[in-house]
Amino acid sequence: MSQIKPFKGTIYNQGKIKDLSLVVCPPYDVISPSRQQHYHDLDPHNLIHILLGKDVPGENKYRRAAAYFKDWLKNGILVRDENPAIYFYSQQYKIRGEQRTRLGFISLLQLKSKNSGVFVHEHTRRAPKEDRLKLLKQVKANLSPIFVVFLDKKRIIQRTYEQYIQGRPPFVEITDDEKTVHKLWRLDSPDILKNIEKSMSGENIFIADGHHRYEVAGMYRDLMVEKLGENAATGEESFNYILSYFTNTDARGLLILPIHRLLKLEEKLDFDAFMLKLKGYFDVEEVKDKTRFFFLMEKGGRTEHVLGMYKNKKYWLLRLKNVRILDKMISDKPKEYRSLDVSILNHIILKETLGYDPGDKESLEFNPHPEELIEAVDNNPDYIAFFLNPVKIEQIISVALNGERMPPKSTYFYPKVLSGLAINKLD
Repeated sequence: MSQIKPFKGTIYNQGKIKDLSLVVCPPYDVISPSRQQHYHDLDPHNLIHILLGKDVPGENKYRRAAAYFKDWLKNGILVRDENPAIYFYSQQYKIRGEQRTRLGFISLLQLKSKNSGVFVHEHTRRAPKEDRLKLLKQVKANLSPIFVVFLDKKRIIQRTYEQYIQGRPPFVEITDDEKTVHKLWRLDSPDILKNIEKSMSGENIFIADGHHRYEVAGMYRDLMVEKLGENAATGEESFNYILSYFTNTDARGLLILPIHRLLKLEEKLDFDAFMLKLKGYFDVEEVKDKTRFFFLMEKGGRTEHVLGMYKNKKYWLLRLKNVRILDKMISDKPKEYRSLDVSILNHIILKETLGYDPGDKESLEFNPHPEELIEAVDNNPDYIAFFLNPVKIEQIISVALNGERMPPKSTYFYPKVLSGLAINKLD
């Protein structure tokens, strides 16, 4: 089963960096070009300079990132903790006016082969993996944790919070751009660490965010084992582990948002003919009011498969007529996969009705913010937007346990774990 391990975190030196909110950033894969520029301009020591450096003609951005990392360590901008620790992490955020708190911890997760108790649920793409591998080879550090969940029937996270964290001041407290409050505590008592490690030893781990980084870490490990020689590698070298944020499936703190689709049409759409085809699969209802549209979509999604569509300044609800339609279209996939709303969108609407490849990066854009998609459609007649309800954590676990992977960009876990709170420097 999976194994976790404390580590000596490399952290920002608060003696030199007075405002940590200026130097942390979200994970690389949710940063748009405009936000990349924002974090780049925020502070010369913002982690973005290493995590997602700008392309400059004549420069190798990966070597530049490694030079920054080495320089920041040398000059004490980044310092390494003296003792191995697990870093307990609290995130307080608001959603629709409701205050929520998600608890978890940051430690190392052992990289293993198949049947190891670590389950993936999403397909990965080659280009991001090549990019992250180049960066890892140069910087030799896990710059931001992947996001993993586990069932936590033993209440490990809650008991740790109540016994060792509650009432203690954090050593890091940051409020980010979205008003989420991030707090970090250091747990370095050998007895406490041993207790957490032992409690986690039998847990199945499900990767929520960070599939590309997880696979890249495995690729890097294989390269290092080959370099050392299998007989020389012990399995305990630092490259056998990946920096990970662990949280449980407690619905009170775990929020999964949908990722919507913006389709760029390659040719003028015969909208009437398109709607006629849709009605062969869906009950189609036009809703004029945007607020009511999203309310009805969310409400309907609790008991049936409901998708949303926006075009020509109009909203449509698409209610699937028969859940068995996908049984024939993708009979090679398990029931858990076929029942996903994103599978319905990909196979019935994009592929069957419109003739588009759901994996076409040129035609499709992914965005968790519906307002931005609506604005894009209003400004460009070649666009059409499709909206999804969020995937349930139970669906993610079912798909993963069946050895299947969900389509790319199926889930958006919120809030994101900040990059720069604790870095895992590989020895």
